[in-house]
Amino acid sequence: MRTETGTTFQLSDYRESDFIVDAVDLTFRLDPERTEVVSTLTVRRRPGVSPDAPFVLDGDEVELKSVSVDGQTMAEEDVAETGNGLRLSNLPGQAAFSLTITSEIAPERNTQLMGLYRSSGVYTTQCEAEGFRRITFFPDRPDVLAVYTTRIEADRESAPLLLANGNCIETGDLGEGRHYAVWHDPHPKPSYLFALVAGDLGVLEDDFTTASGREVALKIYVEHGKEARAAYAMDSLKRSMRWDEERFGREYDLDIFMIVAVSDFNMGAMENKGLNVFNDKYVLADPEIATDADYANIEAIIAHEYFHNWTGNRITCRDWFQLCLKEGLTVYRDHEFSADQRSRPVKRIAEVRLLKAHQFPEDAGPLAHPVRPDRYREISNFYTATVYEKGSEVVRMIATLLGEDGFRKGMDLYFDRHDGEAATIEDFLACFEDATGFDLGQFRLWYDQAGTPVVSVSTVWDPGSRRFTASFEQSVPATPGQAKKDVMHIPLRFGLVLPDGSEAEPTSVTGARVTDDVLHLTQRSQTVQFDGVSARPVLSLNRGFCAPINVHFEQAPADLAHLARHESDPFARWQALNAYAMRVLVEAVAKERAGGTVDVDPALAETMIATAEDETLEPAFRAQALALPGENDIAREIGNDIDPDAIFAARRAVQTVIGKTGAEIFARLADTMETPGAYSPDAASAGKRAFRHALMTYLSLADASPARANEAFAAADNMTDLSQPLLLLAHFFPESEGANAALATFEERFHDTPLVIDKWLSAQATAPGAATLERVRMLMEGEHFSRSNPNRVRALIGAFAAGNPTGFNRADGAGFAFLADEVLAIDGRNPQVAARLLTTMRSWRSLEEGRRRHARAALERIAAADKLSSDVRDIVDRTLAG
Repeated sequence: MRTETGTTFQLSDYRESDFIVDAVDLTFRLDPERTEVVSTLTVRRRPGVSPDAPFVLDGDEVELKSVSVDGQTMAEEDVAETGNGLRLSNLPGQAAFSLTITSEIAPERNTQLMGLYRSSGVYTTQCEAEGFRRITFFPDRPDVLAVYTTRIEADRESAPLLLANGNCIETGDLGEGRHYAVWHDPHPKPSYLFALVAGDLGVLEDDFTTASGREVALKIYVEHGKEARAAYAMDSLKRSMRWDEERFGREYDLDIFMIVAVSDFNMGAMENKGLNVFNDKYVLADPEIATDADYANIEAIIAHEYFHNWTGNRITCRDWFQLCLKEGLTVYRDHEFSADQRSRPVKRIAEVRLLKAHQFPEDAGPLAHPVRPDRYREISNFYTATVYEKGSEVVRMIATLLGEDGFRKGMDLYFDRHDGEAATIEDFLACFEDATGFDLGQFRLWYDQAGTPVVSVSTVWDPGSRRFTASFEQSVPATPGQAKKDVMHIPLRFGLVLPDGSEAEPTSVTGARVTDDVLHLTQRSQTVQFDGVSARPVLSLNRGFCAPINVHFEQAPADLAHLARHESDPFARWQALNAYAMRVLVEAVAKERAGGTVDVDPALAETMIATAEDETLEPAFRAQALALPGENDIAREIGNDIDPDAIFAARRAVQTVIGKTGAEIFARLADTMETPGAYSPDAASAGKRAFRHALMTYLSLADASPARANEAFAAADNMTDLSQPLLLLAHFFPESEGANAALATFEERFHDTPLVIDKWLSAQATAPGAATLERVRMLMEGEHFSRSNPNRVRALIGAFAAGNPTGFNRADGAGFAFLADEVLAIDGRNPQVAARLLTTMRSWRSLEEGRRRHARAALERIAAADKLSSDVRDIVDRTLAG
């Protein structure tokens, strides 16, 4: 475990490597305890570099055996092990040379699941971001691009399958029960994209014909007997490949594309060139074990990793500060793919919910950082919602600014200009500017400034002059290391909705640049006048959530209700209803804390019921409309002095009032949302199930009875219809006989299916209330939990800390103390998982004083530990520093 804590890497310090590595030839002689790795690099000194400059290679828990140059063993005094790698001196001048390094590693004992590790009998690699240095000594940085040839030798019985990047060019027998395979990847790549898998797995096979007529073999490797459960992943892959050809003009470029599903994996998936490695959670599905959400996630993540073939692999990032160049861009691409495959408005609502739930708190807390950070201590901690989700939103804004044609021209130029290179954000933006002539100079600040911009809005209507005036003021809150912020370029889609629901068409607009329906805010304060408006309009702002900002706009409830009923933009319609509900919920929390009675604006209930009844809206949209802002959303809106128990009680009270008000209509609608016939994960069927489940929740609260949930659980014939009533029983009626019986039945039925047991663990870990902590402790002692498996940790401890505001934020601080214990226990085994758990405390300062004091004590106890990984040290120091 790396425990160094003092090094801060800065973007301004970037310099090219002194040495160029043109080719890497690797030989692996696999053994669980002593795997020999022979790495032969074809190296040349970069022109202009001093002939005395040493070659510095990274290494972590690698045992060096020998080093030779051009076949001659290097002198002992020229090889220095530094603790973080090797420093090689007295190397050839400008001539290319061959450097061979022989080393050993122990895959069976690699509990960090970084580098080459062996789990459940399968050898697997994970090299992003800095895992390759745990395999062999190497300049482990993304701008060192080389052509890789990999030879794998292993025991045939335990590892009949030998896979690596590229195309297989040779296989053979070695005698004594061992065999080998050689793989060659013709495309230069950085070390973080290296992959190797060896073991005994089943395979689902298919093929794909590219737009140019080339045949590509497709293979998905899973545990034996689970091949059929990879069928939806295969279908998603083929649809992704076709979509990327049609939308972005990108074809696949090898003879084979492989996916391997493993059960022990720190991440969701990894885009290694030609050999993607996946957490099996995002590959395996059938109606018995996977929910509609699981199917949607599989589709999106399969697409995401495939799209990396061009945005991440063929064009990679020059350094880790440019991580958003591959991740944010690829998230945008997978969002667009899913929107085309499913419902674009519903997908957009889900994206914004995720952004506000995870990225907005990050931007507002001690872990805030720009989309492109300018410094870091541990790069693994910067695989964040800011880099991924906000990075995607920045790309979306570019598309908004340039339009569909302009965006495509810029992307085409980017692919043509930088194919085979390691690029920067400046390279990326220059392509759009050069392709369209659009000046993105001010817009670049979105990559460099942390924090969520705030746009404050006020409006005035003058009926005499038929002029509607809107005043805007923008600001960006101070964040760690960035006290002062420059003015941003914020593109906002807008509309003026008239009393009859139609759209106003002003005769002129002054005070800001307007292109089509996009208003460009480029100054700190702007007053925009819309002339020739026939009647008082309601301003609809940030349609489609085209800019990731907070809008402070005190619209009257009647105006929000008007937008919720008449908006032509589906997302803005949902946004208005959500904002209306949020206002009511915040008021309810204040009444709850004051000891008063929580009541609900009747107009909100009426608007929600009317939306649920509107058959012009798809069921999936109506399900989203009925979903009130969550407890963490409400806490974020309130901002500080948070009492999670009051938020829970107030939200439950509002839910109950809406349920009782709409009970008759909700019951009638629920009866119309059946999906007869065999289960299908298609968007229309999934939408009906989602709407039916939303209605069932309100009806159960109205009845104050678990009867509906009990009946639904007993009748369910698929995992979606089974897991939803299970959650309802566990969360709303935890003491009922039905809840205990459902949990017992579920566990007995899926006892041997870990991915389903994860749902069982999470359902219990997220049950509201102080008593849940003891249940979590009990489950940790049971047979289904293991600290060595990241999925189990996330399903139980992670779900408790991130998804149970009342249970985790107990007033006595026991939840914080529990998390501190687990972070310290897991850190020595898997620092990445421990650090990710710790980020759930990023908003501790927003809690009321008593809870805040307990949270600080837990964080300080972690910080005072004798030995912490660099991952956890980085998070705890930043979280305490604020």
